[in-house]
Amino acid sequence: MLMNIKLDEYGIAPQRAHGTDAGVDLFAPFSFKVKAGKRVVIDTGVHVVLPKNTVGYIRSKSGLMANKGILTDGTIDEGYIGQIGVVLFNFSDEDVAFEKGDKIAQLVVQPVLYPGMIITDELPETERGEDGWGSTGR
Repeated sequence: MLMNIKLDEYGIAPQRAHGTDAGVDLFAPFSFKVKAGKRVVIDTGVHVVLPKNTVGYIRSKSGLMANKGILTDGTIDEGYIGQIGVVLFNFSDEDVAFEKGDKIAQLVVQPVLYPGMIITDELPETERGEDGWGSTGR
């Protein structure tokens, strides 16, 4: 399975660090800073055509979460071919600087289902029912 990738003039090609890594790394196309407690949106200059029946998830890099308090999350629908934007949230008390070429996020591609929907007045009973948060104890 292949994924077509187009790069804008400033885009850096996504790379998989190891052959069995679930995600491909996305890189900072320029230097920038994420101020403490703020967010920025970075246009990566990368466009992808996802394989049929897949979805792309923009996920945080574990090291950035653990060491810098930088998190991200996003979804790329199968039909979207625009540039990948990465929203970076800085949950730390310090500004975090990125240099051109630094890893900022990862793209994980997974299979997706497209179920139809039916509006109904009642739902079938389940073992859990309507029990919500904390309903299973510790």
